[in-house]
Amino acid sequence: MTLVSTKESTKTAHPKSLFSIVASVGGLALFLIIASTLLVSQPIGSTIRGFFYGVDILTKIDSESSLGNSVSESNHTVHPFEGTQKINLTVPENHGNEGFSQHGDKESGGADGNGPVIEKNDPPLPGNEDELSDSRSVESKNLKSNPPLAKVTQREDGNRSSSFSHTASQDNAPVSSTNLPTELKNVESTSATTNSSQANHVDSGCDLYDGKWIFDSTGPLYTNNSCPVLTQTQNCQGNGRPDKDYENWRWKPSHCDLPRLDAKKFLELMRGKTLAFIGDSVARNQMESMLCILWQVEVPKNRGNRRMQRYYFKSTSTMIVRIWSSWLVHQTPEPFDFAPAGVVKLHLDAPDERFMDYISDFDVVVLSSGHWFTKQSVYILNNEIVGGQLWWPDNSRKKKIDSIEAFGVSVETALTAMGTHPNYTGLTIVRSFSPDHYEGGAWNTGGSCTGKVQPASEGELVENGFTNIMHEKQVTGFNRAIKRKTNNSKMKLMDITRAFSYRYDGHPGPYRSPDPNKKTTRGPDGRPPPQDCLHWCMPGPVDTWNELVFELISREFDDRHNNSS
Repeated sequence: MTLVSTKESTKTAHPKSLFSIVASVGGLALFLIIASTLLVSQPIGSTIRGFFYGVDILTKIDSESSLGNSVSESNHTVHPFEGTQKINLTVPENHGNEGFSQHGDKESGGADGNGPVIEKNDPPLPGNEDELSDSRSVESKNLKSNPPLAKVTQREDGNRSSSFSHTASQDNAPVSSTNLPTELKNVESTSATTNSSQANHVDSGCDLYDGKWIFDSTGPLYTNNSCPVLTQTQNCQGNGRPDKDYENWRWKPSHCDLPRLDAKKFLELMRGKTLAFIGDSVARNQMESMLCILWQVEVPKNRGNRRMQRYYFKSTSTMIVRIWSSWLVHQTPEPFDFAPAGVVKLHLDAPDERFMDYISDFDVVVLSSGHWFTKQSVYILNNEIVGGQLWWPDNSRKKKIDSIEAFGVSVETALTAMGTHPNYTGLTIVRSFSPDHYEGGAWNTGGSCTGKVQPASEGELVENGFTNIMHEKQVTGFNRAIKRKTNNSKMKLMDITRAFSYRYDGHPGPYRSPDPNKKTTRGPDGRPPPQDCLHWCMPGPVDTWNELVFELISREFDDRHNNSS
């Protein structure tokens, strides 16, 4: 038997202990590296809900140092006005629209400046941007001109289809707000639409806004359960809405078919490009619809920050962006002349720098606005207070601009700034004014869309004078901006207003939350329950907007390819 001394035993044991320690540390380090890589490449939050906030320096839109210092969306900071681009504008001569307001009555504001308290200027937290339009229906006799009425046809299968005629417009050319009616043929079935939807896009000469709504049993492009970024207040099925047919009506242009949005083709079309939605909560509604459609083929990475939402689709390096801009123009809270602090000041001749700071990074911009002009604000033009909404302290002073004219000026200002920006060469799609459907009052005075389960027929539609005049001013602002454009960007009007006037069935109505105890029917006194007749159910009619966006982008990119070859 051989004896080993304690000293020799110690010498032999040390190397083994050291090797074990090195092996353990190395294994732990390797585990941490692999785990970190997996977490960065596939955030847990994006799988669960899509709200993993991170900033990637490889994205096209860099996160500037100012973003790290910016405050949350509910408390934006803005640049000094001196650094904001101003557009040379004159006060519109025709400002005789005082008869229209957010209540359908004469605009009012006490001599003391008191009136309904506006929500905070900037958006609430995601999912709570429920700023509802205060407009209501106004008799059509008050209008200067009305767009043509839609036609509703009864098909052999018993389903109705509603339609209207729209005058086709040329790209980058002034658009007339007067539409001439034409005879439309009935749609016998949806098979032609379904088959033709497989094509990349339709004839570029086809007017996409002259058509009808037809029932299509194919169903929506996604469900409320297959989209994790859907705002709960627009999740109509999840909130208990009992009917579903509103999801199955498709828009059918009169002389062509609008393809269903193929998510894979869209991402390929937008390879290496950025699509930005700019506007209010209805713009958010549309952006979420686009994300829901694309989510069916790829889960994006959330790279948002406090200034903008950003979703990155890695397969094609496509970025979907949303920037909040409620009025599209520069706004300040500070006192100005006889307007005190606390009331939002809108500088109608200066665009909102919150999106203009990044405009050259965008390849496609979907711009929309309008409903925030029913809210309290002061209008400033050429460094002079020219009007106000729900605020006017001295009735002896005459307003030069009302809220409707101010909206038109804001559209002209924002689009002119984009059309003259030396580094912006993208495609701007102006989504026309989205109609609300509060019947019998405004959102806070008993207006309702409860019980609407299919598009309105020609005889059922109630003309909304506020919607029509807002649309008219928006088109006027668009036309004026087109004439002043100096860069190589393109501008197109996506004129959905008339077609969507018939979709009073597409709103959440009283189904705004999953609360099982919510009221969904009229009370004993006949008053309707609280409801949303401005935003759109998802899935629902709003998905059609993105099918139109897909078609417009397809046409534009094909035109560029043909011109370069």
